[in-house]
Amino acid sequence: MAATRPRVRILIADDHPIFSESLRKLLQAESDFQVVGEAADGAEALERARSLKPHILLLDLAMPRLGGLEALRELGATSSPVRSVVLSAAIRKEDIVKALQLGARGVVLKDAGSHILFECIRSVMAGDYWMGRETVADLVHALRSLSRARPGRAREFGLTFRELEIISHIVAGLSNKEIGQQLSLSEETVKSHLTHIFDKLGVSSRLELALFATHHGLVIG
Repeated sequence: MAATRPRVRILIADDHPIFSESLRKLLQAESDFQVVGEAADGAEALERARSLKPHILLLDLAMPRLGGLEALRELGATSSPVRSVVLSAAIRKEDIVKALQLGARGVVLKDAGSHILFECIRSVMAGDYWMGRETVADLVHALRSLSRARPGRAREFGLTFRELEIISHIVAGLSNKEIGQQLSLSEETVKSHLTHIFDKLGVSSRLELALFATHHGLVIG
């Protein structure tokens, strides 16, 4: 007989009781989800994350006492293992970048379908970052506007100029094929460069690479 997989423990942090209750019912209807608690503000979310030890924190950014971004910052400072997903009615491009830099693993808008949220939670539990199509476009735009190259950082990480070019194209949202066309390289060569870049920087996805490069000033052009 196959072993039953443990359910994903979820904490909901939102200051609108009707929304929280509706969300709880939707999540509890999924056999692999378990809502272990709710919080009405960021401070309460931190307290319950410590005491209830959820796997996933669904976190609204606009909450009283302590906002979502501040809660993410404090969670990061405590090295909490909880994986946070930002769940918001509306979010600015700059806040998407900031939330991800502070440790959020996903972003879902409240008007998205429930299946989108479920997919996000399962992807984040599998170790991935999750972004909806619209928020990915916003993220790319925000990364472009926030990126500022800082001389000397490339040498610090042992990056070649070609690797910096590829990183900059990743931040701009280009695919491997498009990068190859821009730099007159084969797609396989681009993949090989990316493997070396991932190893040097200790990242495991294009999103992590884009955030790392933006934060450390590795974008040129």
